[in-house]
Amino acid sequence: MAATRDAVLAALKEVADPVAGTDIMASGVVRALNVDDAGAVRFVMEIAASQASAYEAVKINAENAVNATDGVTSVSIVLTGHTEKAPPDLRPSKPAAPKGPEKIPGVDRIVAIASGKGGVGKSTVSANLACALAQQGRRVGLLDADVYGPSQPRMMGISGRPASPDGKIILPMRNHGVTMMSIGLMTNDDQAVVWRGPMLMGALQQMMMQVQWGALDVLLVDLPPGTGDVQMTLAQKAHVDGAIVVSTPQDVALLDARKGIDMFQQLNVPILGMIENMSTHICSACGHEEHVFGHGGVAAEAAKLNVPLLAELPLDLQIRLAADGGAPIVVSQPDGQQAAAFQTVAETLVDKGAA
Repeated sequence: MAATRDAVLAALKEVADPVAGTDIMASGVVRALNVDDAGAVRFVMEIAASQASAYEAVKINAENAVNATDGVTSVSIVLTGHTEKAPPDLRPSKPAAPKGPEKIPGVDRIVAIASGKGGVGKSTVSANLACALAQQGRRVGLLDADVYGPSQPRMMGISGRPASPDGKIILPMRNHGVTMMSIGLMTNDDQAVVWRGPMLMGALQQMMMQVQWGALDVLLVDLPPGTGDVQMTLAQKAHVDGAIVVSTPQDVALLDARKGIDMFQQLNVPILGMIENMSTHICSACGHEEHVFGHGGVAAEAAKLNVPLLAELPLDLQIRLAADGGAPIVVSQPDGQQAAAFQTVAETLVDKGAA
């Protein structure tokens, strides 16, 4: 039985941090944790440079704890030091001066992944599409702008807190060939983000402009559902090259998807296409196909709006398990049928010059 990410996390929570007085997970020194299908575990322990000697024994204890976990075949731990400066506060001290849309330094294109309502699988699509584009050789960034419900750290298999060498610029995290930033990396897993509109807008601007994204061909922005402050701030502050709208085929989801499309049209953001998620379900026991949420609704809406239908994605257990495990299906099962649809969307975007 292969090791699971949860089992490794549980083992690391038993390793004491002598400096923080907690375990090493609670203290935030563990970063970029990755557990592959072969049971190989890799992560970074990022500490203050002056504390290197104090953590040598902790590194050994962590290695022993993970090695003792069922299914683990190897452990690789990198101990790195950084200057002792805290990440910047994402809450603005005063409203930013109004500016028009501008390019994010180093980023060629920005593509928003949106949905009218929650629960349609937008974040799963975002994570898989980011990884699929990386597999196409693109330099990809993923910004988790769903401030109230950030899920990309879990889906991308990333933990720990981003560093800030100068207290201003934030260094993003990276896994599966994708550079990623999320408000979820700046808060505890069970900590609610209780912010009003100005705080949301300030946080989004800083995650766009004060993150050291490096040179990217495309930055995917996983937006929250709806048509609120975050969507408006993105379109007004950054030059967005296009949007992809995700919806299930049921009527109630399509009602909200239409509103999302109308919002982007009002903000002069081109619609690159629509994706119908949870389009069909194949029973794993008998092979019977059923359309749990209806079928064809998104295709009809795309035709009505004269925008491309990029994919019809299945409601599939393996896609969900892969996302929960921190390795999207295009990474964990790249040759599988479930991954093929995401890879096709990535190829389409590359061919169209949108990514």
